[in-house]
Amino acid sequence: MATETAGKLTTRFDEALAYASALHRTQERKGSGIPYVGHLLSVASLVIEGGGTEDQAIAGLLHDAVEDQGGAPTLAVIRERFGDGVARIVEECSDTDQVPKPPWKQRKQQYVDHLVYASKETILVSLADKLDNARAILRDYRTDGPALWDRFSQNDPKEHLWYYRSPLNIYQRADDTWLVAELERVLDELEELINAAEA
Repeated sequence: MATETAGKLTTRFDEALAYASALHRTQERKGSGIPYVGHLLSVASLVIEGGGTEDQAIAGLLHDAVEDQGGAPTLAVIRERFGDGVARIVEECSDTDQVPKPPWKQRKQQYVDHLVYASKETILVSLADKLDNARAILRDYRTDGPALWDRFSQNDPKEHLWYYRSPLNIYQRADDTWLVAELERVLDELEELINAAEA
């Protein structure tokens, strides 16, 4: 299946958008009531703005589908409908397809460890995902303060900082887009706020 640049999105992207919307229709961002598809659109947008291909933009829309909406059978559908390239990125962006999910720290450590071996195509999508999540955490922390962490199964802010900072070196080595510096800036600001609250 031919890969187009993200600047030349085709009807494949439209199909992926409809599929992602259908898969995640009832899902909301933790504690916010915001439809989860907003996150998927933001990740795809960041991928496009970072110079990604159409396959990467589609993977941005579908990066949580395996993890949150059906595991291996969903990945098989993605491979059939959107090709091996998209399926590989989605698989490499998933921290698990197990139900129930393994413990938080174990899942996150495995995700960080495997990023070292992930494809360059995956790195951009992973980076866009982490940037959008970190921005959302920072925005909500400004509003809600430390009560924000009650939304998550892991409520230690230092663990969240660890998880978002751990892949930063991998991103810095593998990707030269503005997204890397933006992620670092967001995490620095978040860490300052967390440290101030704990002082």
